[in-house]
Amino acid sequence: MTARLSILEPDGKLVAGAKPSMTDAVLIEALRWMLMSRIYDERATALQRQGLYGVFSPAFGQEASVVGSAMALDPVRDGIVPQYRELMALVRHGYPLERLAAMGMGRVTEAARIPDGVNVLPNQVALATQLPHATGLAWGLKLQRKDSVVMTYVGDGGSSEGDFHEGLNLAGVQRAPVVFFLSNNQWAISTPRRVQSATPSFALRAAGYGFPGVEVDGNDVLAVYSAAGEAVQRARAGEGPTLIESVTYRMSFHNTTDNPSLYEDPKQRDDASRRDPIDRVVRYLTGRGLWDEERDKETRASVRAEVDAALEKAAAFPVVTPNQLFDHIYAELPERLRRQREELSSDRSQT
Repeated sequence: MTARLSILEPDGKLVAGAKPSMTDAVLIEALRWMLMSRIYDERATALQRQGLYGVFSPAFGQEASVVGSAMALDPVRDGIVPQYRELMALVRHGYPLERLAAMGMGRVTEAARIPDGVNVLPNQVALATQLPHATGLAWGLKLQRKDSVVMTYVGDGGSSEGDFHEGLNLAGVQRAPVVFFLSNNQWAISTPRRVQSATPSFALRAAGYGFPGVEVDGNDVLAVYSAAGEAVQRARAGEGPTLIESVTYRMSFHNTTDNPSLYEDPKQRDDASRRDPIDRVVRYLTGRGLWDEERDKETRASVRAEVDAALEKAAAFPVVTPNQLFDHIYAELPERLRRQREELSSDRSQT
């Protein structure tokens, strides 16, 4: 059994002997990102319930995992290959929030293009298929002798996919500069962790691929940042991949089509709420005189205004038209599809 790294307890006190590698200024920045994640989750969910947003997967309860890992990266030289719950990691890496929000609203014609200089790949919903992409990208960066690292995300459910094995196996063989960040939130939709794998820790799987595995308290942003930072340093030094298992809890639904009340014991959610990743940072900073009620109120208001401004900009992106179904598929549209496009245009003009 691997030891679980923990630095900050739920009560806001440091583990005995722990020394955070994150400075106070960076921790306050991390808290702001975590608050932005939660506030955006609330707004996007509310919009989805009104029919103004597509299916949405919140990061509620997993903010420390997403933010702590992303903050170990350098947006200028490092890359992120996401799954679908790492929205604030992408924003912190330079992807404008309004573009991500516009895609959620179905306004994809302009918003879907990743801006130049933003080192991220698109969100991936098909489980674990992003992992071989991440390994390939990292291997390519190594061949180019670039001082860059790739971080890719997957859940406990994705760890059961064949792409998980293929991505990690190739990364180990090639000593690719990639960090595999596995968010173990205890649920793969309605499938609980206990039936996902017999291993006591997903981090132990790394040994089979010839590189280290680390288990970390995923609700402890200081611990996540520390583990991710060490993994990034290893990769940058040419020492190869790391698998990080971030043990957290999904304090909401899988996505807006899900109803956890059908399968989740309410006690599990109550227990998880006492380990809330945001609350423990607030307690820690407050105890050190770096945070108070007034600063908390001002920060949340500022974040809420920023989120609302991004959503307003997102709503101004152009809507998709049926004819755009044929765009960006072929350099030259085949005759058969050209006729279909003309027929579609004709049918629309008659309605």
